[in-house]
Amino acid sequence: MTISDPLFGLTGKVALVTGGSRGLGREMAIAYAERGADVIVASRKLDACEAVATEISDRFGRRALPIAANVSSWQDCDNLVEAAYDAFGRVDVLVNNAGLSPLYPSLDAVEESLFDKVIAINLKGPFRLTASIGTRMAAGEGGSIINISSVGAIRPRPEFLPYAAAKAGLNTLTEGFARAFGPTVRVNGIMAGRFRTDIAKAWDLDAVNEAAKTGIALQRVGEPNEIVGAALYFASPAASYCTGTILRLDGGATD
Repeated sequence: MTISDPLFGLTGKVALVTGGSRGLGREMAIAYAERGADVIVASRKLDACEAVATEISDRFGRRALPIAANVSSWQDCDNLVEAAYDAFGRVDVLVNNAGLSPLYPSLDAVEESLFDKVIAINLKGPFRLTASIGTRMAAGEGGSIINISSVGAIRPRPEFLPYAAAKAGLNTLTEGFARAFGPTVRVNGIMAGRFRTDIAKAWDLDAVNEAAKTGIALQRVGEPNEIVGAALYFASPAASYCTGTILRLDGGATD
């Protein structure tokens, strides 16, 4: 069953979500389908994409296309775009959500391969997809592009510095592409704080929860479904006058 809403509805739209097979990406893909959109679920693992696509079709009766793509590859990005347009003829909402932040023991131990991988997934891929799909959107009926950034972009910490630099670059791309593709294409970003996604398995939960009591105004980390409100707003007619905006979504984190 889909939800009909003139302000936040997406009936007849096509949404492409990278990193869409789990975590925040899965939540956004499902939310878009629930509001009437057909969805392209893209990530590196096809079986995981297929599982989400099947769930979307079964629950909401929407078309859902699973595609394996590694957005760190320019060619994979191009193949993803072609597959999306071959299947649906359009993309109305693009969510650049795929991301990666590997651990490293110290800054001087960061290898070139790790640095390049982080930049490629978090910055190069979103650039290529936004340039390709945004150009087609602007030549057609317009659309919405949403970049999932991180509060690390404005609060860089030594333990994830390459990731923070890539996300800062993504914020820059968000404003630049908003100028490039206006007035018919809106480009916005969400700077996410800590969310309890799959990555939480590696957390010291007691330490994280204790730190949240003093370091986050809401005194807790976010749940994955709490990305949905912002993601729906930026994708829908509700945000018709909003572009080049980067929203902090971190529960009021202060450090």
